[in-house]
Amino acid sequence: MDTKTAVTHLSAIAQEARLEIFRLLVQAGAEGLPAGVIGDKLKIPPSTLSFHLKELSHAGLVSSRQVSRFIYYSANYDAMNELLAYLTENCCAGQAVCCPDLKCEPTKENQS
Repeated sequence: MDTKTAVTHLSAIAQEARLEIFRLLVQAGAEGLPAGVIGDKLKIPPSTLSFHLKELSHAGLVSSRQVSRFIYYSANYDAMNELLAYLTENCCAGQAVCCPDLKCEPTKENQS
């Protein structure tokens, strides 16, 4: 990952509502959540939610897909893992105890 991409990702989540949305989607797993559920869980009005989802999507941190009349959003785990790797690339002078493997893979447990 280059610095410009890292800054784009970090800028996208450097806002309280967007960080909450992203964390909720990470917890939801690969299936993601419909926009309405995200708004209900986080108490974000639809127009505001739409703006924040657009920002996260433009940064490449979330993706969307339409299922019937609902739009589902899900976290981009590859982008998240690349950002974590970039941030911890030279962590703690190479001491593994200080910086454990942070790679996250969505599992069935994450999706329940």
